[in-house]
Amino acid sequence: MAIDGRVSNNTSKKEQASRSSVERASRTNIVFAGFMGTGKTSVGREVARRLGREFLDMDALIEEQLGMSIAEVFAAHGESFFREQEGQLCRQLADRRGLVVATGGGALVAEENRMVLGTGSLLVCLTCEVDTLLRRLSHARDRPLLALPDRRQRINNLLAERREAYQRTSYQIDTTKLTVQEVGDRVLDLLRDETTTETIPVRTPSGGYEVHLGRGLLAYVGELARQRGLGGKAALVTNPTLGGLYGPVVIESLSQAGFHPLVVQVPDGEASKTLDTVRLLYDQFANATMDRGSLVFALGGGVVGDTAGFAAATYMRGISLIQLPTTLLAMVDASVGGKVAINHPRAKNLIGAFHHPELVLGDPDVLASLPEEEFKAGLAEVIKAGVVGSPTLFEHLEHRGLQPIRWVIGEAIRVKVAVVEKDPEERGQRAVLNLGHTFGHALEVLSAFSLGHGEAVAVGMLLATELAELLGLCDREVKQRLTAVLRRFGLPTTFQGFAPGEVLAAMAMDKKRRCGRPRFVLPQAIGQVTIVNDVPEKLVLEVLERMRER
Repeated sequence: MAIDGRVSNNTSKKEQASRSSVERASRTNIVFAGFMGTGKTSVGREVARRLGREFLDMDALIEEQLGMSIAEVFAAHGESFFREQEGQLCRQLADRRGLVVATGGGALVAEENRMVLGTGSLLVCLTCEVDTLLRRLSHARDRPLLALPDRRQRINNLLAERREAYQRTSYQIDTTKLTVQEVGDRVLDLLRDETTTETIPVRTPSGGYEVHLGRGLLAYVGELARQRGLGGKAALVTNPTLGGLYGPVVIESLSQAGFHPLVVQVPDGEASKTLDTVRLLYDQFANATMDRGSLVFALGGGVVGDTAGFAAATYMRGISLIQLPTTLLAMVDASVGGKVAINHPRAKNLIGAFHHPELVLGDPDVLASLPEEEFKAGLAEVIKAGVVGSPTLFEHLEHRGLQPIRWVIGEAIRVKVAVVEKDPEERGQRAVLNLGHTFGHALEVLSAFSLGHGEAVAVGMLLATELAELLGLCDREVKQRLTAVLRRFGLPTTFQGFAPGEVLAAMAMDKKRRCGRPRFVLPQAIGQVTIVNDVPEKLVLEVLERMRER
């Protein structure tokens, strides 16, 4: 009977997951971005037809609303006015579900538009070779941005201006040699894959938990918490920015599942990761009479996850925690593994604990609202995962970039899970995850945390690789490949503003020190690192001098 019961329960969970995937697919907007002539309207109509959905062309909507063609809008009011109309339309469409939308070529260049319209959507950028674009646009007379004698040069210039924005989309499909039907097939495959939840189990000494990775998952957090058997009083800890963006979705989901969470907002930024903020949380938890059976939901990046997690670990000797990471950095690193901590004025994460979450929900949709700088910061941890334990991930980043984003995130998480399962409390091998952090944390502290964590880790990884080469642990190719990948994603490869001696002194408070000396994680090859405890200070100073930007 017990076995039958377990089978029935597992079947129920699978059925629930299947229903959730179908519902997410039906509600997920499909938004096409990309340059004019790449096929956004044709493909959009084809996909909408096959799904039985409403298709909207943003340029056509603006023409209808203003009663004039796009060319006439540019001539009468200028490009700035047109971009304002695009922004207003993005906000109007953002609240609707189940649409297929073709944007104008420059509509999602603005970060705000990309954030508003991309959140909760499958965002696909269509690309095309310039020769094909010229052929497709050869008879177009309604393209005001191409009203110049040299169309090829104009197209190349516009593509260069928009390249970074286009690359921020989750998926890119080159339509040069594909039919409309073939592109439609690929988009529908993406929709099916991206609205399916991937579950990554994590084993811990006390049992374990699961990392759920999938689009739109924030709307199901209450249901998933109940499936985990959690109940009691709940607190949602977030910050003002993320509380405004995603708080309503999470609160609605929790309310539908029978939770009525206390919402506590902590200040934005690394500077708030302090004992004073934790004391604020303690006061709020106590005022709400939260007890040992209560539950904390941490909605935010690493700062919120660490701070709320530390409060959950220490309030009444530990209450349940669910991590809802909203940054790439938090998804692939901070939310997984059970380490929670706050900063001390003399060192980052000096005050901490091990407190594994009950559940982690990674929703790639929220990355659409992530500022460019913060997104790049998270990339450093993704690259680190490749260097530490996945040559496949690193090669993927070298040759294919971030597509598909869910696979990249999942592979980075799997690298971390494989390590933390072997060493859940960082007594030995788990230290390999600190690649780049011995140098990086010192740079963060010296900059009073104005240098982002990911930027510091990027430089720290190269410093570690340079040190490894000096010690004869790896060859020059490792550093060359790492440097190329960091540059591909716009991450720094040098530091400035601090003398080598200052950096070495800051490393003296690093919690990873052993016997009074820094502990270094050094690459031997892509996918293989080693821990070295006894490195002469003169070599460390030499590496810092080599890598310092003057």
